[in-house]
Amino acid sequence: MKVKEMGPLIQRAREAHKIWVALSPRERNRRLKKAGDCLVDHADKITETIHRDNGKLPLDALAAEVLPAVMALVYYRRRARHFLAPRPLAGGSPLMFNKRSRIVLKPYGVVGIISPWNYPFAIPFSETAMALLAGNAVLLKTASLTPNVGRALEAIFDAADLPQGLFTYVDLPGPEAGPAFIGGSAAAPDAPGVDKLFFTGSTATGRQLMALAAKRLLPLVLELGGADAAIVRSDADLDRAAAGLLWAAYSNAGQSCGGVQRIIVNRDVYDPFRERFCALVEGLRGGIDLGPMTSLKQKQTVRQQVEACIAAGARIAASSTGASLEDDESLDTPALVLTGVSSAMPVMAEEIFGPVAALIPAGDDEEALRIANASSYGLTGSVWSRNRRRARDLAARVNAGAVMINDHLMSHGLAETPWGGFGDSGLGRTHGEMGFKEMVKAQVVVDDILPGSKRNIFWHPYSEKVHAGIRALVDFAGGSLSRRLAALPKTLGIFLRYWEK
Repeated sequence: MKVKEMGPLIQRAREAHKIWVALSPRERNRRLKKAGDCLVDHADKITETIHRDNGKLPLDALAAEVLPAVMALVYYRRRARHFLAPRPLAGGSPLMFNKRSRIVLKPYGVVGIISPWNYPFAIPFSETAMALLAGNAVLLKTASLTPNVGRALEAIFDAADLPQGLFTYVDLPGPEAGPAFIGGSAAAPDAPGVDKLFFTGSTATGRQLMALAAKRLLPLVLELGGADAAIVRSDADLDRAAAGLLWAAYSNAGQSCGGVQRIIVNRDVYDPFRERFCALVEGLRGGIDLGPMTSLKQKQTVRQQVEACIAAGARIAASSTGASLEDDESLDTPALVLTGVSSAMPVMAEEIFGPVAALIPAGDDEEALRIANASSYGLTGSVWSRNRRRARDLAARVNAGAVMINDHLMSHGLAETPWGGFGDSGLGRTHGEMGFKEMVKAQVVVDDILPGSKRNIFWHPYSEKVHAGIRALVDFAGGSLSRRLAALPKTLGIFLRYWEK
């Protein structure tokens, strides 16, 4: 499609939104159940579509995309009415005893979602489901590398009996999508733009979108890159840590923004952990345990980053067999373990979006924490320890939006947990109640409940008496006990003004 077609699509979505938002949350919930039924009925076909478009192994597609999507929709359907319910606010001061306030949540209207190629199904599915349950219309653009997944999503939401135009899958080239969604681009200067944009992708593109959105003050949620760290303490279960971090580093061929990249191991257990981890990496089977990368371009980028690390003194401590990083005819790529790394190397300073992990020794928890937090990224992290109390204390000091204990990467699959990072890893949240609340804007409604009141005490006409009464309220609200007692007569007097004609 062409960029100039976005304006009519957004306008159509606005009209559909008016119909949709008039329905009760219960009715929206009922219709979205049909999408869930369609997903479950066609789970095998969707798994195969993800596999063919993205290249990830069918088991990765099923376990990390289809299953989390099913669980997410069940969770959001069950919790949507609670998330959207008006919420009364406790009074802030007895001086405003006659005011009752509540928060009312209103959908934005038309939500735009631009999703990535590494998790082309689960990410946009959950965001679309939340947006629709909250009462919004949705325009979705999936990555150009995964168009068939986009059409699969379209078929699922078409099954939900939505108003015409409420959900639209748009097929736009990547560079044109941001300006088209935000509106006012050179190609379509009159396009209205969406009311909020959710983007998952690179930090560089996220910054470009923020600059474009600033012209409209358009709200954004940006889920960007990561160079995530794991801290393996001296008291960790080394077998579990090695197995868990193997999956976190190399599932989806390492193409996970929340996968582990820097594994920081206490020196007391560094050698036995390295032996276990490297043995597991060397045992990975191409096509069974380790899938291909999604594009040759991404493989070449990873190769350049690895070569830069080696040129700076890093060593390849282990590699899976059956694939070559230098082979530009194949998407298959070996899993690599780097040692001897330093802070200036790409594996420490950049996001490596491929099957590469570095092992770094640390003398104690404090040194491990300094290394973990010495990054502009802050998406996820993990702490591995048998001492849960100490692990929780350490996890609280990791500069990341999601930190797991004795696990890594999987929190994205928990529908109840918010997802998002610090620093260069983005802003805003998706998933969980916090993510659901990103789909709505908050309105406060303040009600005056005082019967027979003619005016507020601070309304016109002004006088010295009114000034003295308001000044007494200052003492009564925040002064010492003696000042409050002294202010009481004038405080009571100013309240009589509520009933003055």
